[in-house]
Amino acid sequence: MSNPTPEIDDPAPAISLPRDGGDTVSLADYAGQTIVLYFYPRDDTPGCTKEAIGFTEQAAEFAAAGAVVLGVSKDSVKKHDKFRDKHNLGVVLLSDENSDTCERYGVWVEKSMYGKTYMGIERATFLIDGAGKITQIWRKVKVPGHVDAVLAAARAL
Repeated sequence: MSNPTPEIDDPAPAISLPRDGGDTVSLADYAGQTIVLYFYPRDDTPGCTKEAIGFTEQAAEFAAAGAVVLGVSKDSVKKHDKFRDKHNLGVVLLSDENSDTCERYGVWVEKSMYGKTYMGIERATFLIDGAGKITQIWRKVKVPGHVDAVLAAARAL
């Protein structure tokens, strides 16, 4: 059975994942900074592309608020590189191909489409403060307006 899903005020589960460009990133790399950790289903699909572009367009605002934006999906680093280059993305894209991190954050869930059920990533965002504590969670995210909501919360920390 998987770990319980992290809640607000819990310490953020540690992660260490390969990123676009090939390095490995862990949350500890950003100790003392606010982290926006967002999970999305798949590179280069309409909602995921809009969300990544939205975070990229506000990258300077997030940086001004002392926040770094990290996107996570099961796509490979190679797919992340293509997605980043195709859409000029300015956010770090992490590859969780074995879905271990998705499971630890409780976003690897049963979904259904056209009457078929399957496992997939629930679009969700976790706001983590400089002490590594989860301060806000958005689940079943709808893309319109989401980036602005996250930015306002990051600024409020």
